[in-house]
Parts: sequence; C-alpha cells; structure tokens
Amino acid sequence: MNRKRSVWFLTLFSLVAVVTVFYVSDRPSPFDGIQLFSDDTLDEVGLVETSSTNEESFVSKSNAFEEMRMEVTEKRSQLRDQLTTKVGSNEFTAEQKDEAYNQIEELVKIDSTEAMLELIIKSLGYDDALVRIEESDVFIDVVSNEQSTKKASEIIYQVKREWPEAYNVEVSFDGQ
Repeated sequence: MNRKRSVWFLTLFSLVAVVTVFYVSDRPSPFDGIQLFSDDTLDEVGLVETSSTNEESFVSKSNAFEEMRMEVTEKRSQLRDQLTTKVGSNEFTAEQKDEAYNQIEELVKIDSTEAMLELIIKSLGYDDALVRIEESDVFIDVVSNEQSTKKASEIIYQVKREWPEAYNVEVSFDGQ
C-alpha cells in the first residue's frame, strides 16, 4: 500500500513540476483590449475591397445548399415521426417495432455522419459543402472555383475514411 502511495505522490509531484516549469518559462503578455481601438491601430488597418459578385454567388450557393439541407431534414423528420409513432403503437409486433427503432437509429447516424463529413470537407479549405447519404451512395456538392480530379480524390478519400460503408461517392464542384 505504501508503494502505491509513493508512486502516486511521485506522479503528482512530477506533474506539478512540469506545469510549474511550463508557466514560468512561457509567460504570455497580458492582453490589452483598449489598445485595439487606439488611433495608431486604426491608422495601421487597411481596408480591402472585395468583389461583390463572388460574395453574391457564394451566398446564393450557400442558400441553395441550406434549402436542400432543409428539404432533406424535413423528409427525415417526417419519416422519424412515422417510425416513432410505430414504435409507440400497440398495433405492431415486437419485430416491427424493433425494425422501426433500428431505422430511427440509422437516420440519426446518417444525420450526424453527413454533418461530420461537411465539417471535414470545409476543413479542407472549401467555403461550403453539402453531403447527402442514400444507402451506400454519398453525394457531395462543394462550392469551389477550382475543379480538379486531385481535389475530388482527396474528398473521396476523406469520405471513405470516415464512412467505410460508402461504396459510390460522387463529388460535384459548384463554382462561385
């Protein structure tokens, strides 16, 4: 028992020592929020003009993607409601209720996987992405000016790595 205590003591002591050394050696400078709004800082900041056509097309693509997401969400929500009603009903057998429950779980899994894949694709540097999973098919729309097989292959690789059940992955690029 004493041996366990001494091991715990040494472990905690070494942890405290490492944290102390870290904080002593790497002292961050204090943040001065007021300095951000000084006249000197405002003079250093330059404004860059952007092209409004790119912004408008990106917004329109994002709005279209959002509308498509809402349609898919609405359809799945209606199906989920029907399945939930089926699970709670006394008119169906235990096997039918179990099948409905499994379908609900599958819908939740697909929803979360689509959201995760969209985040992964956006992390690759794309402005927006829309992922739709239908059985073993994955349909991906990406907002990007560059369209190359290398970029599509990179997206397909990431999708298949995260969703091994994807046998057919289609990537389409929508230019801004």
